[in-house]
Amino acid sequence: MATTMLTSLTRGGTPWTPTFLTTLEGRKCIGCGRCFKVCPRDVFDLVERESIDSDDDEEDWDDDGFSDDPHMVMMIKNGDDCIGCAACSRVCPKNCHHHAPWPVKP
Repeated sequence: MATTMLTSLTRGGTPWTPTFLTTLEGRKCIGCGRCFKVCPRDVFDLVERESIDSDDDEEDWDDDGFSDDPHMVMMIKNGDDCIGCAACSRVCPKNCHHHAPWPVKP
């Protein structure tokens, strides 16, 4: 049996298949907040996270592989509120967001 994906129509009557947020690559995120600002449904949250010290010249005082200077990154706070507009992907300079269509359950 073939899987049917959720589809809708635009106001003009054009078929549209929304793609919903599935994952966010936190390691790529630079914490710019663009996705947070553009999201109409409060899906994201800015949180403090220690940065990976692989490409930075920041000090790592305890040799754990993480910089000791924290920075803000985005995380998914409420993915179930995503409406499938994918606006977050269009504004992200690092392509952190992954989306997929949603299957319709019979």
